[in-house]
Amino acid sequence: MVDDYSVLGFETRAIHAGQKPDPRTGSVIVPIYQTSTYAQDGVGGTREGDYEYSRTANPTRSALEEALASLEGGRHALAFASGMAASDVVLRSTLRPGDHLVLGNDAYGGTFRLIDKVLSLWGVEHTVADLADLDEVRAAIRPETKLIWCESPTNPMLGIADIAALAGVAHDAGARLVVDNTFATPYLQNPLALGADIVLHSTTKYLGGHSDVVGGAIITNEDELREQFFYLRNAAGAVPGPFDAWLTLRGIKTLALRMERHSDNAELIVQALVKHPKVAKVYYPGLPEHPGHETAAKQMRRFGGMVSFSHADGEQAALEVASRTKLFILAESLGGIESLIEHPGKMTHASTAGSTLQVPADLLRLSVGIEDGRDLVADLLTALG
Repeated sequence: MVDDYSVLGFETRAIHAGQKPDPRTGSVIVPIYQTSTYAQDGVGGTREGDYEYSRTANPTRSALEEALASLEGGRHALAFASGMAASDVVLRSTLRPGDHLVLGNDAYGGTFRLIDKVLSLWGVEHTVADLADLDEVRAAIRPETKLIWCESPTNPMLGIADIAALAGVAHDAGARLVVDNTFATPYLQNPLALGADIVLHSTTKYLGGHSDVVGGAIITNEDELREQFFYLRNAAGAVPGPFDAWLTLRGIKTLALRMERHSDNAELIVQALVKHPKVAKVYYPGLPEHPGHETAAKQMRRFGGMVSFSHADGEQAALEVASRTKLFILAESLGGIESLIEHPGKMTHASTAGSTLQVPADLLRLSVGIEDGRDLVADLLTALG
């Protein structure tokens, strides 16, 4: 087997990194180590360092973490019970009462809720800024700013930030840049290579890819950060079970193939939507007129499977479209093989109502699956009427 996976292509790493055949049986698939504890070789004599209790470490989880680190081009990866658990550990490891962070003006509703409603009680302040406007970001930074929290593409407006430029702004201010790479995935974008300090994923989405597991991950190159994240995860206990880790690892194997098909289908749907009289606006980084298109083309391999659009007849018409689709399932979440439709204002982003992050009431968000793209277009056009 190859020892240095960094020299191999993405698809090869997705299948092999962290996933050598089992040395005892030769199993080509990583076993599910369904155990809570481990025999020790004498008091304190843990095997391979960390295997004393499965909250601390588990071999199935370790395999997933090695694969995630390889795909994002990082030295360290840690897996979590959910994307929000990963977000919580990043925030509580790097911020203290009195600290400040800059948050994008189109952040995921759950992230906003955690920062605005939970961390604020702990004395952490935040300022919302358009991360595509570097001058606005600089103006939002304070002496006590420790983090800039970025999504690119954003959820749900598909906004694009120049990650390399944003990293420069963060580092000039003595802050770190966190990039939530859930929408792009490591197949389409690698924020660490662009200068980010921390990459975050909800592995529930494209990495797992089959809508059957919840998880999260953090990837970084910094040894000190890894130790801080590891300590808090072990202390607080937000770890995925071995079966969850195994399901995520299985999903990763086909990530490259799925992302190509997601992107193909999204492009077909965008072509249909931009011509439709009942569609006021389409949000997709692949459109030449999309704000940040040139930046996305520079830092992404393709433009992904997420599409949002505004209905020309307003909120009620948008809600009716969401209720009429047959193949697009009305559901929260995203990144699975099946196509989903949702109304962010009343579903995933309801927590932003009344804030500067409130989303348009006429907006619908699509997670475009890997079905026959022609069927998906027909379904959507029928629902639009």
